Amino acid sequence: MKVGDKTYRTVDFDNGTIFLIDQNALPFKFRIIRSNTYLETCHHIKTMTVRGAGAIGATAGFAMAQAALQAPQQSYLEFINEAKKQIAATRPTAQNLFYALEKTYNSALISPQEAVKTAVEIADNDANQCQKIGMFGQELISTGCNILTHCNAGWLAFVDYGSALSPIYLANRNNKQIHVWVDETRPRGQGARLTSWELMNENVPHTIIADNSSAFLMQQGKVNMVIVGADRIAANGDTANKIGTLEKAIAAKYYNIPFYVAAPSSTFDIECKNGEDINIEYRDPEEVLYTHGLSHNRNPARVLSSNPGAKALNPAFDVTPAELISGFITEKGIINPDRTSIGILKISQ
Repeated sequence: MKVGDKTYRTVDFDNGTIFLIDQNALPFKFRIIRSNTYLETCHHIKTMTVRGAGAIGATAGFAMAQAALQAPQQSYLEFINEAKKQIAATRPTAQNLFYALEKTYNSALISPQEAVKTAVEIADNDANQCQKIGMFGQELISTGCNILTHCNAGWLAFVDYGSALSPIYLANRNNKQIHVWVDETRPRGQGARLTSWELMNENVPHTIIADNSSAFLMQQGKVNMVIVGADRIAANGDTANKIGTLEKAIAAKYYNIPFYVAAPSSTFDIECKNGEDINIEYRDPEEVLYTHGLSHNRNPARVLSSNPGAKALNPAFDVTPAELISGFITEKGIINPDRTSIGILKISQ
């Protein structure tokens, strides 16, 4: 995707160095961070310099390749085994991380060069799959459609194109006169900060709304469909996505509004039987208690926005049951959940 006159990928790799768009600095500042070791890369995944299912997966694959390149010859296997454990511990929910890590690790057992080759292939496939998601998904979008999305599942969340936003970009380029309602997505504000920034770069008409406004807009007939991304999809179709997604799905079901999940096949986890088996990440409560933004003089600021001394709970994801989902938009087409998981299992194998 383009930023200004230049084309970027969310994550890239060259000669052992990983290049990451610093998503914590957006939308106020655009900058690229260099990560020279797998330990540095682990830190960037944990602190959400890079975030989003596909982008995390590609970064994890590159981190494993870094570890293979950095491993001493005399203790190669011991080194990459330890690196694998550390990379796996960075974020527990996103299936793409474990998919990319396992594939790259298996290649690292052959050689560092094979690890690099596999990691690059995973990143390229992620971009290609997301492009196809856009092609299939835009067929669901009618002219004049008002689309609600939650969190950021755009090109920043993947290597390129994105999942939930990929159909939106293509529909907009096809002059379908769409409008997007963008949930702010507390506590980290990925919708207000990242999705809006992407949509503005793409000249897509959109409006940021508070997270608790979506049901009201549905009631008013101002939402025609919902498209969200996913971090892990269980074999039965239960889907983990950013906290607050479940609420949107429940409201959409009540008001008979189509609710779609856009995700590449690497996000499907056929070893995970249902949503109860998905490990939900709990993050630092300070993300809830404090707000980040710009001060009056446009300097970065961290502000306490809650009752001093209060406790906070900060689950990063929730699980939407399959029966609330109208369909999965994938690189292989639209999968309609049939409650038996047969269609989902086929795409994942």
